[in-house]
Amino acid sequence: MTARPRAIQPGRLRRRLTLAFALTAGIAATALAAGSFLLVREARLDDSRDRSLEQSRFNLVLASEVLPPEGPEALLEAYERRGSFETVLLVDGSSFPSSLSLGEEQVPEDLRRLVADGQLAYERTTVADTRYLVTGGRVSRSGADEAYFFFSEEELWDDLAALRTILLAGLGIVVVVAALAGALLARRMLAPVARASTAARSLAEGLLDTRLPVERADEFGAWAASFNEMADALETKITALSEAQARERRFTADVAHELRTPLTAIVNEASLLAEHIERMPPDARRPAELLVTDVGRLRDLVEDLMEISRLDAGTQAVRPERVDLGSLVAAAVRARGWEDRVRLETAEVVLTSDPRRIERIVANLIGNALEHGGRDVSVRVGADGVGAFVEVADRGPGIAREDLPHLFERFYKADPARTGHGTGLGLAIALENARLLGGDVDVWAEPGVGSRFTLRLPVAKPLRDGEGGVADDEQA
Repeated sequence: MTARPRAIQPGRLRRRLTLAFALTAGIAATALAAGSFLLVREARLDDSRDRSLEQSRFNLVLASEVLPPEGPEALLEAYERRGSFETVLLVDGSSFPSSLSLGEEQVPEDLRRLVADGQLAYERTTVADTRYLVTGGRVSRSGADEAYFFFSEEELWDDLAALRTILLAGLGIVVVVAALAGALLARRMLAPVARASTAARSLAEGLLDTRLPVERADEFGAWAASFNEMADALETKITALSEAQARERRFTADVAHELRTPLTAIVNEASLLAEHIERMPPDARRPAELLVTDVGRLRDLVEDLMEISRLDAGTQAVRPERVDLGSLVAAAVRARGWEDRVRLETAEVVLTSDPRRIERIVANLIGNALEHGGRDVSVRVGADGVGAFVEVADRGPGIAREDLPHLFERFYKADPARTGHGTGLGLAIALENARLLGGDVDVWAEPGVGSRFTLRLPVAKPLRDGEGGVADDEQA
């Protein structure tokens, strides 16, 4: 049995396209936002540094003019009037801060070393949760004195935080918009694919008049036109095959029907001939026996053709009744004189079905096993969790693997050189009757080991030994 392909989820590709749009837009927007933020931050920090250093140079010049004559307090008052920075003066080893929160200890050591070397330097630091850019230098006229200026950068960092928040919000909006655009675009682009998938399923279910609308002049339009051409060709082929099959079935039915009347007369005449074979001269007896045998085979062939024709036409009626499957199989074996050639293992399995058709199936399977498997044929009747079964096994030459898929085809012979005594329709008739009863026939075979045919039928009562019951498709 060929496994059915896993069902395709139509929305999966749409979700992937939407996610791809969102990821692409998100990565691009993230790179742009991060680059923009870094550039703005560096520009603002550089600008703050340049302005602070420029102010520091002016302050140091002012200190060199005010500090010696008026003292540190006067210089701090001059700085305080500007109001844009805090100051820490180191004069003659003493510290003079402009704010109680600042002092000599808040000046970074690295900055003090640079100032001690005579450089105008700067460093960023945090004092009491406030971020400062600290600059420092020596007072020009008194090289032993130092001045350090604390420029608050809180406003700058608040601006950068606000910019970061805006960029993140913009990034989120871009991703959402890109996802929506991707979803809409994917929906629009994949709509023809969804229609094609639905149309393909309709074709697979037998709706051969299914076609796709050709609404666009792009690749999807060309695809729809190609699909329609394929559907036209497929419909033509299937219609031709159906008509050929119908003609074949009508021909088979007509031939069987036309042969039935003259064959009846021939069979009657052959029966009369069979009754007088013993009184015939020896040289005429053998041809007469062959004639009677061939007439019997011809009768069987015509009967099988008639039955297969009725099965094809759907005119075969099912007459269900309660049946003990084991007893029915045993009776079929006895009626055909196979008791000494068939080993029976039966159990009481009661089901509702058509006994005439079950007998026909079992007879065909056992007859096929006896013809190809010799005398070592076993038949087992029972029930399992699937339903009732009749298993017919033999230890014959087996069946080649390449022949197994064709065993139930009409007139198929695994070995064309062996004509045998069958009509080539027995297994096909058995399978059609089994399906008519809601069952099936499966086969297992191994070359050199033997073969096993199993008829499976649904049951409508609890199985033996406490096994679960299986619902029957009641045919009336």
